[in-house]
Amino acid sequence: MRNKWKKWLALCTAVIFGTLMLQGCAGTQSPEKMLESMKEFSTEDGTASIYLNENWTVEDLGVDYWLCAGNTLGNQVFIMMQSPKNGFDGFASNMEELKELFKESYSFLGESAEAPEIPLMTGVTAQQGQMNTDLGTIDGYAVFGETDYAYYALLFGADNMNDSFLASAKVSCSQFQENVPEEVDYTTAELTDTVRWFNASYAVLTDLNGWDYNRFGGLPANEESKAAVQQLLVEWWDVTDRASADETLDWILSEGHRVGFRDDIGILEDAGIGSVSAQDRISFLKSEFGLDEASAQFYADMYDMYLECGETAIDGWDYCRALNLLGYYYVAGYYTEKEALDTSLEIALAVQPEFTSWDELIESYMRGYVYWAEESADDRRAVYEELKTRSDNPYAVDYNTALEKTW
Repeated sequence: MRNKWKKWLALCTAVIFGTLMLQGCAGTQSPEKMLESMKEFSTEDGTASIYLNENWTVEDLGVDYWLCAGNTLGNQVFIMMQSPKNGFDGFASNMEELKELFKESYSFLGESAEAPEIPLMTGVTAQQGQMNTDLGTIDGYAVFGETDYAYYALLFGADNMNDSFLASAKVSCSQFQENVPEEVDYTTAELTDTVRWFNASYAVLTDLNGWDYNRFGGLPANEESKAAVQQLLVEWWDVTDRASADETLDWILSEGHRVGFRDDIGILEDAGIGSVSAQDRISFLKSEFGLDEASAQFYADMYDMYLECGETAIDGWDYCRALNLLGYYYVAGYYTEKEALDTSLEIALAVQPEFTSWDELIESYMRGYVYWAEESADDRRAVYEELKTRSDNPYAVDYNTALEKTW
């Protein structure tokens, strides 16, 4: 998901500066008079606004909660990027991630600068430097901050970042306003320890999606979320309706990837890998199965995993994803809230005794990710460890808590 937004931001850069056509200097005013010649500019969805020069015009970025405007000469531009903290519209799970994404996407190289006063935001910081566009390098003043509703990046760009332009930018920032939309959520179940347990089993992925692991399914249950999760289920699971939802859940509970893992181990053992020394396994796999170096290394690693953890090494991967699916099914409207919670309880009661702690369950999930993706799970492990340090740590709920129906 992060790569998708990075590509989108890069595309926006080309559109913005290709349209505004940076040219010479636009002239200046004294900072005290600037507000008098400004007017309010709002995001398309009306969730945020800021005051800019009244003669500036808006450029459509195709994202309802972003804003772009520039002057008529085209040598000054403003971009507001908003990443809502909840829901499926967010592309950053924290302020640092937004900063990193912004800098990478706009090739922004800046140093710490005096931050403006933005009464509605906290943690406001600023950087001044240069950014690369398709039309060359321009000066930039980037401001970062957050509200309870969203993370923000405000970019002021100009071909000549003089003191008057900076003063104008700070005046604009002082007029930032936010109009948080009233949230619709049809969920009725309370966030009890049992529901927290369900959520924790797939909190790593929920956080990677930029969603809320304190909600069953990660999103508010409403029409927008329903459409988004239905699309996600089509793209990642080929689930299109209740029948395919049932079929996929049945598959992951009865087979999943753990059966494929055991089958692969069986094939390796039938070929005699058990009698081959650890240092010779890669050569054996290349010779016996015609594998290239990378594939041979992968299966050697999987066999090491089996020797260390047994044939149930990746079971947690399937179980956590089964619980994740039920959250999706509820938000997508394929299961009622009661159906999704009841089935989650059945699965959780079966899974809980198979592991002794969150660390053990989540590590099994990570091993399954490695098997499925054929890549390292280090990034996901880092997310798990970071989640445990948060004030709302989803793993603070006792792994061995008594799971019971509370809805």
